[in-house]
This record gives sequence, C-alpha cells and structure tokens, in this order.
Amino acid sequence: MLALFCWGVSASCFAGEQADTLSLLFVGDLMQHQAQLDAARREDGSFDYSGCFAEVSPEIMKADIAVGNLEVPLGGKPYTGYPAFSAPDEWLFALRDAGFDVFLAANNHCLDRGKKGLERTVGVFDSLKVWNAGIYRDSLDRADRYPLLIEKKGFRIAILNYTYGTNGIPVPSPGMVNLIDRKQIRQDVVKARRMNPDAIIACMHWGIEYKLLPEDADRELARWLLKLGVDHVIGSHPHVVQPVEVVDTLADKKPHVVVYSLGNFISNMSQLHTDGGMAVKLLLRKANGKTRLAGSGYSFVWTSRPVLSGKRNFAVYPSDINKEKVNAAEKNHMELFLNNVRRLFHDHSTGMEEYFFERK
Repeated sequence: MLALFCWGVSASCFAGEQADTLSLLFVGDLMQHQAQLDAARREDGSFDYSGCFAEVSPEIMKADIAVGNLEVPLGGKPYTGYPAFSAPDEWLFALRDAGFDVFLAANNHCLDRGKKGLERTVGVFDSLKVWNAGIYRDSLDRADRYPLLIEKKGFRIAILNYTYGTNGIPVPSPGMVNLIDRKQIRQDVVKARRMNPDAIIACMHWGIEYKLLPEDADRELARWLLKLGVDHVIGSHPHVVQPVEVVDTLADKKPHVVVYSLGNFISNMSQLHTDGGMAVKLLLRKANGKTRLAGSGYSFVWTSRPVLSGKRNFAVYPSDINKEKVNAAEKNHMELFLNNVRRLFHDHSTGMEEYFFERK
C-alpha cells in the first residue's frame, strides 16, 4: 500500500498537484506572546505583521486548503500575551493574507477572555468569512456549522476539531467548545459520514507540553479515531514537534496519516525544541469515484526573533531558506532546532519523509 505514496525530499514530491488532486497543508500553533505584540505594535496603536510570513507564504498559498491552530482568542483590548492571551484582529488578517484558509479554535487558550472572547472570535471569523472549527456561540450555531465541510475542486473534506480542556475555565453558557469526549466524537463522525465526504480529518489539541514523544493515551485515541472512520489525525498542543506515522494496518488497509504534534509555527518561545514546528502536507487524489492518499510529507520551519535577527518583527523561515538571508546567530539556533528534530524523526517517525518548500 505504501507504494502508492510519493516519497522524496523536495517540493517536486508534490508535482502531481493537478485538477484531480487536492493538497492540504497543516501547521501548528499560531501564537501571540507579549514580545510579538510589542514588535508588531505601531505608534498609532495598530499592528503590522508584514514580513512575518514572507518566506513561507508561497507554500501556504500553494496549498488548496491551509489549516492552522489559532492558539489565541481575538478577545479585544487590552491585547495580552501569556498566560491569558488576546490578539488583535490584525493577527487574523495577516494569517488570512499569508494564505491560511481554515482556523482551528478548540484549544486550551480559547476561553482566555471568557464568554466575550469566545463570541468575539467567532464574530471576527464570520466577518472575514473564513472557515473555522472548534468554538461556537451556542448549540444551534454548532449544529449548523459542525462538522466543518469544505468543498473545493470537486472534493468534500470534513474537518473535526477538539481540545483536551480550557485551562480549567468553565465553558460559559450558551457558548460551546469542542472537548475530547468519545461519545460526542462518535456522534460527530456519524454526522460527518452522512455528509458524504472524501475524507474526514480530526484535528486534536492533546498531549503533554514539551514532551517529544506522544503519550500512550494519545496513540490509543488516534487508533480509536481511525477505527471509528476518521481518515487522518493531526495533533497540536505540546509546543514541540512530535513524530508522525502512516498507519496501514487497519481492516481497510488504507494509509492513514497520524501527526502527534505540529509544534509552534510562530511564537516567542525560545527554550530547546520550542522555537520551531512543521508543516504537514497531504495530497488526495480522486479516480473512479474513490479518493486515496496519493502523497504526504513534512517540512520543518523555525521562528526568528528580533533579538536574533536585529529586525523589527518575528519571521517564520523554511528549513531550506537561502542561508544568505540569515545571520550567524539565526543560523546557529535554527541548525540546533533542525538537527534535534531530524534526529527525533529518524528514530521515531515512520511512513513519511521530509520535503522542502524551496528546493526543486
């Protein structure tokens, strides 16, 4: 079965992205720590994120569907970083302009600004008309919007999104947050199947922060989701990259991608293993009325901070960025992250290989 896959270590691995294929790109935590807010703030009080995604935006835009975990509510002023986040609307504008299509909001920080923050975040999603999943104004809103069904290029993709919790903050009535509850997930998968999707993808906010390997409970939950009818599982939350695997041992004998943690796509975190993340690309192909996984790959990214770059703002770099664009301090920190994560993947990942944004 794995012979169906397009392996390799270059962007040409996905050269088959044509009319009969659909490419999906998943990235990790899209964060806004206080240092990021301070760097982006203009004298007039607005925020300028131009340049943050200049090096990775072409890859994001190239995907038919690009998905990211919005790890901050758009809760209004005052704008704050950790531990109770609230990002300005300009943050979502910048992410949309960088090429992101879908925003996942079921995570442990979604209630940092309580009921107002939840409702305001949903309202900003609606005002921009961007796809989103995970939080809702009330049960009727959830019933109308969830599972999220995306129709593009003749494909129908159902996206599910759940979080392990909300940092102990009770979900304010009548708001709804998708929590990891197997009874509810089972009902949602049944509803998703009735939508006649080409693929069901579950995006799970789970795991233990800063641990490089997934918990046994997460592995078991991933298998349960696949047996339930989910096609692929994409994880976030630990703030570090965890291994990936392609499972083809289930009764259906189809390849299923499981990503345990995408890490941080952009943040101000600087401790070992937290200053980068990865993008995972899936390529679906439809033929004779059936959809199959035709390719998959991961690509590492690293966040440059002003303290290293000497520039005004934060910036996400692909692993194969032209080294003439980075200074010695950036290069040293980036290589440390890449060497560590590649060693981890060599030892613990199976069924998928690295690809590069820029290398032909």
